[in-house]
Amino acid sequence: MANYLRNYAPGGTFFFTLVTHQRRRILTTPSSRRLLRAAFRRARRRWPFDVIAIVLCPDHLHTVWSLPDGDFDYSRRISLIKETFTKAYLAAGGREGYVSHSRTAHRERGMWQRRFWEHTCRGQNDLKRCVDYIHWNPIKHALAERVADYPWSSFHRYLGLGEYPTDWGGENPCPGLELGE
Repeated sequence: MANYLRNYAPGGTFFFTLVTHQRRRILTTPSSRRLLRAAFRRARRRWPFDVIAIVLCPDHLHTVWSLPDGDFDYSRRISLIKETFTKAYLAAGGREGYVSHSRTAHRERGMWQRRFWEHTCRGQNDLKRCVDYIHWNPIKHALAERVADYPWSSFHRYLGLGEYPTDWGGENPCPGLELGE
């Protein structure tokens, strides 16, 4: 088994990628969006964090979080989000993907990939690249022709704050950057 090393920087800012099991395209349905929003709210109530940026794609999501000073436990938050979403999704009649013997032995459902991808944002330039990557991701995956046309992204909040022009994202703002795909 691989030994995954995580960077647990207290009060840090982190980029994450969470992917559905077998890349099932379930996250952008109205029901899934509502359940995922509720899972995030629950996690934020128990263990606060700020969502700096987020994009929700059919089979994965990218997000950047900032944790409170002295707090480094993003794994607990992600686990709670996955668990809360999974239970609510299945209770609402959603179906899970194939559950292998290994998943059964580890008491895992067929909703999410086992792990998640994490990157510690190191300074403002790195954070900006991560946020740009998130906002440009729907274009990368051919989910929209323009960034402004994709509805499930924090790009619209940034647009309202004047951080981006409406036509931003015509070209890849971070060529060569691959974060947890």
